[in-house]
Amino acid sequence: MSGPPPAVAAVRHAVRTELADLHPGALVLAACSGGADSLALTAALAVEGPRRALRCGVVTVDHGLQPGSAAVGDDVLATAGRLGLDPRIVVRVTVGSGVDGPEALARGARYQALDEVAAAHRAAAVLLGHTRDDQAEQVLLGLARGSGARSLSGMPRRRGIYRRPLLGVTREQTRSACRAEDLTWWDDPHNADPAYARVRARRLLEVIEAELGPGVGAALARTADQLRADADHLDALARREVDLLGAGPWDVAALAGLAPAVRGRVWRRLLVAGGAPAGQLSARHTDACDRLVTDWHGQGPVHVPGPCLVRRREGRVHIEPHPRVE
Repeated sequence: MSGPPPAVAAVRHAVRTELADLHPGALVLAACSGGADSLALTAALAVEGPRRALRCGVVTVDHGLQPGSAAVGDDVLATAGRLGLDPRIVVRVTVGSGVDGPEALARGARYQALDEVAAAHRAAAVLLGHTRDDQAEQVLLGLARGSGARSLSGMPRRRGIYRRPLLGVTREQTRSACRAEDLTWWDDPHNADPAYARVRARRLLEVIEAELGPGVGAALARTADQLRADADHLDALARREVDLLGAGPWDVAALAGLAPAVRGRVWRRLLVAGGAPAGQLSARHTDACDRLVTDWHGQGPVHVPGPCLVRRREGRVHIEPHPRVE
């Protein structure tokens, strides 16, 4: 007896592998936007989850950013119903405005909604539909921003309750899987809008692969995996050093004795603990702090987001709240 088409088999195998450690009876939710990637993921969960005696449902988030978004959510729930998934949940969120830009704000609203749904339903895992192509684009964005190994390591396969089974599956495979299973997906018009950085990265990747060959995306995804292992190790070393340093102020010689790759991560942890928002810290801030230790010539305090001041005084480094101007 013949098995499923190759693309369907690839998606199902990826999902099956990611479900292997979950206990029977646990609830798994697929986060489905209606696009081909998350729709193929949802269909695979509907097959593989019951085989492990898991309860399987779907959640879709309507950002309300374009006309017809509510209908897309209704279509997702209808498809999930035909696939036998339960519960079937739609959450409508409001995406505000701010300096972070629409992509980041929509992502923040989406994850907050997913967090709340998962907690309310006591889900053991939420599956996300990011593919190998998404991973390659993430690495390109990190390169363009001049980011360090943590950013270049891309998206982790797991973080908390979130799991990304399809990081080894291509976008074309998910589309092929949907076609083979007669699933109609929705193409988000934002995915063709060059105003978004991710769309520009996607187009750049297409150009690079046209010039260098179709293996570039896979190579970038492998690079992310390798860098993530390195970054995880360095982060573990930094956590240990922060514990050893203890509460501030911190001895300059103790900081100077750390390996530079570890010390940069230590600075970031110390700054966040001191009140600096993690999302606003950059290498520019940690490098300026590091010069208080490695290139000291009596300079004044370093201003970091929070707002905080980092200053060197009498052989020790202090992180202090910025004094308010009355």
